[in-house]
Amino acid sequence: MATQLLPPNISTSHLLPSKPTLGNITRPQTHKHLTPSRSNFAIKVAENQSSNLTTNQHEDTFTAPTVTHLKAQINNTLQGINRGIFGIPSEKKSEIEDMVKVLESLNPNPNPTVDLDKLAGCWKLVYSTITILGSKRTKLGLRDFISLGDFLQVIDAAKGKAVNVIMFNVRGLNLFSGKLVIEASFTISSKSRVDIRYDTSTIVPDQLMNMFRKNYDVLLGIFNPDGWLEITYVDETLRIGRDDKGNIFILERSNQTYP
Repeated sequence: MATQLLPPNISTSHLLPSKPTLGNITRPQTHKHLTPSRSNFAIKVAENQSSNLTTNQHEDTFTAPTVTHLKAQINNTLQGINRGIFGIPSEKKSEIEDMVKVLESLNPNPNPTVDLDKLAGCWKLVYSTITILGSKRTKLGLRDFISLGDFLQVIDAAKGKAVNVIMFNVRGLNLFSGKLVIEASFTISSKSRVDIRYDTSTIVPDQLMNMFRKNYDVLLGIFNPDGWLEITYVDETLRIGRDDKGNIFILERSNQTYP
């Protein structure tokens, strides 16, 4: 029997500060010139652009990474990191974000909410900057006997509904699986953004609910969808979004039905 959960009192903080614009700064020659660090991917892209511009001095274009190539690179980089949920090295995180920015600049559907059919259906999370670390991971039992399965999102464009399904597998004397189901509503706020409102949530079966009962507010605090989501890239197989908390989400289209 599913157990109804009340949403926790969670404040949404906006962690997307505007980027300051730096003017021309003249420094004395005795000072060292500091350059911001960049990931290997960003450096390679810059070198590739410079090389092509040098080779094709009489042309106005250079050979940029193709969408197919970028998607393959992202997929390879995401291997073995468990969607980033338990944290990844900062260098790898920067590399992924650099690739995401380039792919976003090639978005074939810059106004995705104009045609919601492009968003409808089932999607599987392959990467997120949301993390479960330290005491949160310990409280939820995700170090020992509970493991995370697929993260699925089912979007009903006609009804303005989204269902997030987080699958769990429990090890021990009695091996079983369960899921946290979070239902939310969304409304269009711009040609690329939707506002999301948490509706309800359940955990099944009851055995899994009993394991999470004391820390269900921690669990929902991690996965609560309240806020807005900017859809920065979408095509037939891949979707990228950024939320008001500064998180990045990469999802691939899935053939799975509602679990």
